[in-house]
Amino acid sequence: MPGPKDLDPSSSPRAMLGAELRHARERAGLSQEELGQRLFVSGSFVGQLEQATRRMTRDIALLIDQALGTGDFFSRNCKAAAKSKYPEHFAEAAEAEALAVAIREYAPMLIPGLLQTPAYARAVNVAYEPTAPEKTIDAWVEGRMARTRLLDDSTRPMVWAVLDEAALRRVTGGPAVMAGALRHVANLGRRRRVIVQVLPFGAGAHTAMQGSLKLMDFEDAAPLVYLEGVRTGRLEDDPATVAQMRLTYELLAASALPPENSLALLEALAQDYTHEEHP
Repeated sequence: MPGPKDLDPSSSPRAMLGAELRHARERAGLSQEELGQRLFVSGSFVGQLEQATRRMTRDIALLIDQALGTGDFFSRNCKAAAKSKYPEHFAEAAEAEALAVAIREYAPMLIPGLLQTPAYARAVNVAYEPTAPEKTIDAWVEGRMARTRLLDDSTRPMVWAVLDEAALRRVTGGPAVMAGALRHVANLGRRRRVIVQVLPFGAGAHTAMQGSLKLMDFEDAAPLVYLEGVRTGRLEDDPATVAQMRLTYELLAASALPPENSLALLEALAQDYTHEEHP
C-alpha cells in the first residue's frame, strides 16, 4: 500500500490537523494500527484522520492528546477543523467526497447532488424546508453547486451514478426544471464526464430498495461508504461493510440499463417534460 501523502497544512484546518497527527504519531514511534488500538478505532480510521478524509471529533481528539502526550492541542483545534457549510449529518461525507478519486452512487428518489442543476437543487431544498427564509435556501443551493465543481476537472474524480427511474419521474420543481435537470445529466454522460445508468421499474425488486448509498475511493486512504436516510447519514469504513455495499452497487449496475440506453431515456424524458411545459 502506498505511504501517506504529504498534506498542505494551509489547505484547510482539517488538513493541518491531519498533518500534525501524523507528525505526532511518528514522533511517538507508533504505527497507525498501534495508535488505533489506544483510541479504540481501526488503523485505517487513523489513516483517514491523517489524510483528512475523516473528521476528528472532540472525543477522539481528547484520546489522541492522552495517547500522544500532546497536551490539549488536538482537543483545542478540532473545533475549527469541524466547521462546515453542510448539514451536520452530511458534512463529513461532503468533505470526504472532495478528496475522492472515485465516487459510485445509487440514488433512489432524486438526482444526486453532484449532478443537480441550481433550479433542481432549489426545488429540493424548498421541499426539505418549506418555511426556510430565501437567503437560507440561497446558501444551501450555493453549497450544493460548490460540490458540483468537482466535475470541472475533466478526468477526476471518476463518477458513476445509478439513478432509479423513480428519481426521473418524480416531478421536482415542475416540468421545466425537470427537463433542464435531465438534459444536464445526459450532457454530462455524453461528454463522458460521468457514467450514468438508469435502474428501470422493469428491473423489479433489487438489492438496495431500502435506501441510497455512496461509495468513495481514495488514493492513499481506505474506502468509505455513506448511507443516508431522512435527515440522517452514516459514514462507514468497516471493510466488511464497504465490501458488502460494493457488491450491492455492482448488482444494481448489472440490473440497470446500459449507459447509452440510459442517456437515451434521460433525453426522451426531458423532451416529454418540455412538451408538458409547452404543449
